[in-house]
Amino acid sequence: MKKYRILVAGAGIGGLTAASCLAKAGHHVEIYEQAPQLAEIGAGIQISANAMHVLRDLGMEQSIVGIGVSPGAYVFRLHDTGEVIQRFSLSEEHKKLHGAPYTQLHRADLHDILAAKARSFDPNIVRLNHKIVGFDENGSGVTLRFADGTTAHGDLLVGADGLKSVVARQIVGDIPAQYTGDAAWRIVVPVDRLPPERLEQTMSLFLGPGGHIVCYYLRAGQLMNFVGLVETDEVSEESWTVKLPWETLKAYYRGWHPAVHAIIDAADKDQCYRWSLFFREPLSNWSSQRATLLGDSAHATLPYLAQGAAMAIEDGAVLTRALAQCETIPEALQLYQRNRMERTARIVNQSNFNRNLFHLRSQDEIRAQFAKRDEGKDRNAWLYSYNPLTVELR
Repeated sequence: MKKYRILVAGAGIGGLTAASCLAKAGHHVEIYEQAPQLAEIGAGIQISANAMHVLRDLGMEQSIVGIGVSPGAYVFRLHDTGEVIQRFSLSEEHKKLHGAPYTQLHRADLHDILAAKARSFDPNIVRLNHKIVGFDENGSGVTLRFADGTTAHGDLLVGADGLKSVVARQIVGDIPAQYTGDAAWRIVVPVDRLPPERLEQTMSLFLGPGGHIVCYYLRAGQLMNFVGLVETDEVSEESWTVKLPWETLKAYYRGWHPAVHAIIDAADKDQCYRWSLFFREPLSNWSSQRATLLGDSAHATLPYLAQGAAMAIEDGAVLTRALAQCETIPEALQLYQRNRMERTARIVNQSNFNRNLFHLRSQDEIRAQFAKRDEGKDRNAWLYSYNPLTVELR
């Protein structure tokens, strides 16, 4: 197998995972990150078996499971009464079906584990304070250009630089983003602030008119993660760092289940964040001759299937395998995107569909729609059963 000098744009979850996959395969990898220090903003993240296969192969499963939570089930409830509409097992059944666990953990914890793994291959693998402005490529390589006038040269560039990707803009042009009409509230609450009759250790979704809520535990059950999706005409920045008043959050969920309000009431009132959600159509191309995309830069998805990070993790493994399977980089990039585009587009579109499913206007309609669907059977059949380390590439 040929060994390449690979430049990775972005030190997020996708970039760090790809870097470790590539370094493990023997490539020389350099990660360029515009931030002055490594940090992950956000709260909960979900790692299902399809992504855990990759993390296990990199030797991280034990650390992730040790700091995370294995939820017993995925539970869909009505917004006000808490009535269970549908439930499917996770935990041991997920592991039995797919050969790896389902784990929920704090994004910052996962990011720390990934960064440590990448640095175990090369202590200097991450280069901070490098704001990318573009790249140049020819038959012999690719040159990454930075805002301070410096450059880096390699054989291949991987654009893992997120929703506002500079690499993607150069490969495919501007990617239109349409406001969904939804915004996502995010709060994290220490469990010791909640009443004893708190939610069971599951993935709980409360479904209601014009919105839904996702609740699950983090850090070995010490924290409760709350994501509240609301329909609103108030469009704010597409960023997890935007804070809005606690009173606004509280008012949105008037009439919802007492367990929901117990979490909202226990939140730090100056730590309520809201992200406006935008939909982007799946791309028809990810690559040039010497550059390709990965993660959100290639297939930004709405958070209604909990697979954004998992897709980025899968990408890194498949890209590494494609490079090993092909004689040239252009050939490998085509093999990579050919084997990722259909799956990632399906997840993007399914997430978009779930937005409507989770926001039905009446309880009768919710019951009727879920009576037609078996969410567990469907996801187990194609979503969680995928293994990026063994799936045939063609």
